[in-house]
Amino acid sequence: MTRKISRLFMLIFLLLTAEIVSASEIGPPQVGGVLPEIELLKPDNPVELKYLGLSGGGFFKINQIKADVAIIEIFSMYCPYCQGEAPHINNLFALIENNPAYKNKIKIIGIGINNSIFETNIFKKKYKIKFPLIPDGDFKLHKIIGEVRTPYFIVVKLKGAKTEVIYSKLGALGDNKVFIEQIVKSSGLK
Repeated sequence: MTRKISRLFMLIFLLLTAEIVSASEIGPPQVGGVLPEIELLKPDNPVELKYLGLSGGGFFKINQIKADVAIIEIFSMYCPYCQGEAPHINNLFALIENNPAYKNKIKIIGIGINNSIFETNIFKKKYKIKFPLIPDGDFKLHKIIGEVRTPYFIVVKLKGAKTEVIYSKLGALGDNKVFIEQIVKSSGLK
């Protein structure tokens, strides 16, 4: 009997070790690589749908956003760094939307890790976020993008079905004007 229990514990240990190793092999998206395909819940706000160039309900993929570049902020409403970064990202959004050269070419979305629709809406209201915030209450999207810490920023160049990563970094963006210049240069926007 003790042999069977020992074998069972050994099997459980091996399975857990294999799961930990496979999870650690998935890293954040790398610059020059392709963003893994993820399905996001469409916003129910018609203004946000229009901003993304989408219609209807259900789900969408990043490459369906009507833009040349998508900035994706991975955040959590419980993350104090994300809360501190919110005014800075609002400023980035305003800089993009107020510049005719970028307005319909660069879009921003946020993905709330371990956040429900209710929680992302609280964050949106408290910090006056004007771009879509997508919930990821079950960590499904978080696992696909390498279980990054927050805030994490991924910028992808959208070209057809391809989503090439041109920026992937943990932490604050720094100077918004410098960041936009870097994104414009990396993406080839004019």
